[in-house]
Amino acid sequence: MPDDILHITLFTLGVASLGSVLVLAPGAALAWLLARRKWPGKALVETLVALPLVIPPVATGLILLKLFGRRGPIGGFMENVLGVEIVFTWKAVVLATAVMSFPLFVRTARVAFEEVDVRLEHAARTLGAGPWDVFFTITLPLAVRGLVAGGVLAFARALGEFGATIMLAGMIPGETITLALGIYQKVQLGQDDDALVLLSVSIALAFAALWLSECLVKRRMA
Repeated sequence: MPDDILHITLFTLGVASLGSVLVLAPGAALAWLLARRKWPGKALVETLVALPLVIPPVATGLILLKLFGRRGPIGGFMENVLGVEIVFTWKAVVLATAVMSFPLFVRTARVAFEEVDVRLEHAARTLGAGPWDVFFTITLPLAVRGLVAGGVLAFARALGEFGATIMLAGMIPGETITLALGIYQKVQLGQDDDALVLLSVSIALAFAALWLSECLVKRRMA
């Protein structure tokens, strides 16, 4: 495997893994709230969470660019106060993959929490267990397979992210090019053989991730 293709593959695995890990805690918390609580504005939050799934990824990327760019409210603060630059760096790739994979994880995790029998939680409460004890000893262990399946699904989505990434991170050789961007770049340069290699790697990784997610879901439902 040529060095640049190996670098692109390893870089994609790294940013997809990091982006998936970043959504776990906030995604699980939000999924639990959506599954277990009723509160004002819940429908609005559900809609906002699902929005990246239905609008063009480049539109999501443009929103992120306006927020995290040097003149954006978040990006300006991070660069001027914290000295951290986001746009057109590897951090932008991680951010784009995290945002695009977040809805899939939340949807899967919410189903996992909804499948936990609330009677078990109520029984634990009557025996004197506190809310946190119930969550960590009853709810979380019973939902963990669904959460892992959601994490793997989020990772698979992050592997193939293109639209938001190219808007927020650009195509900087050796810095921000992922498998999806690499395929596009190789085709544009007429390097079809390299593009096919990247395509094969992308399909293999996505297939493995989806297969693992399906296996976890089926074992949870068995």
